Amino acid sequence: MNVSDIIIAGDTPGIEWRLPVFRFKGTKPGAPQAYIQAALHANELPGTALLHFLLEKLRQAESEGRILGDITVVPQANPIGAAQLHFGELQGRFDLGTRTNFNRDFPLIALGERPGLVENIDRHTAADRLKRHLLSMALGAELVLDLHCDDEGLQYAYIDEVFWPEAADLAAALDMQAVFLSDGESSAFEEAVAHAWKHEGAGERRTSLPRRLSVTVELRGTRDVYPELAHRDAEGLFRFLIGRGVIAADRQPLPAFGGVVAPLDNIEMIRAPEAGAILFHRGIGERVKEGELLATIIARPGMVDGAIDIRSPQDGLIVTRVSTRFARRHSDLMKIACAEASRAARKPGTLEA
Repeated sequence: MNVSDIIIAGDTPGIEWRLPVFRFKGTKPGAPQAYIQAALHANELPGTALLHFLLEKLRQAESEGRILGDITVVPQANPIGAAQLHFGELQGRFDLGTRTNFNRDFPLIALGERPGLVENIDRHTAADRLKRHLLSMALGAELVLDLHCDDEGLQYAYIDEVFWPEAADLAAALDMQAVFLSDGESSAFEEAVAHAWKHEGAGERRTSLPRRLSVTVELRGTRDVYPELAHRDAEGLFRFLIGRGVIAADRQPLPAFGGVVAPLDNIEMIRAPEAGAILFHRGIGERVKEGELLATIIARPGMVDGAIDIRSPQDGLIVTRVSTRFARRHSDLMKIACAEASRAARKPGTLEA
């Protein structure tokens, strides 16, 4: 195992960031290469815990000569966000300097343009330099996993339709309860990787990418950072790497994925009609029917008409819920995966900012 640091100079004098990168060299030419990162949103730590235990397993596998394909692991992919502690809260989702989401605005390039990502890199901001380094490393692999988590949520993933159903092996290995099939229309990290693969040559757009995978894995909620969960998820991810031929071992057949599969158009984003205190009536993992009471917003406490009930627009599975108990007008409350398309208007791309 080789451990190195990528140095990212700050945008003000006297500051620099260090990005630790763990690399394992494969022994079998042509074996799939894997790139795995966590905590791109720096306050989402279940993936960091998972990778701590996965690295233990990879070191053991390396000592036994079982690493077939190159593996690159970045357990804390965002040192810039990890330093943004304000008033006791880690602000790891948005860059306070540029006000952009750390998981948006990745360069959308053709695969052949990869060398240009890090050429003359000093002319970019620190956040953009970070994104360019991460994307450049990922484009050297065939299997790319970006580990995130939701606020409160089930185990699920965003997977570009081009990788489905082949990616069901990952969903099964990590015991996911839902898969959201994305449309590949955003500048998030996993979609920027897929974009480069789809546009491998000038004027080319591939619609099939066999044996490749670029995915955002949502490892439950931000508070689900426990040793037993991290160990279990690391074991699942290790089984996935074995199944894809990155690590040598006797392959144990994975169970068939039996969770919910829903395109993004079938995700009901439940939002608050007014500001106020949130009273949830239903929780994550519950199945609801159209018209069932999901939450009440106490918008005008003490007034006869001060409470507003929010009901499910259709049948579905509650996949996520916010942990806060105060809502601004139109703020997100829940995601519900449904069998039919939502009647609410949705722009192409990601569900949230």
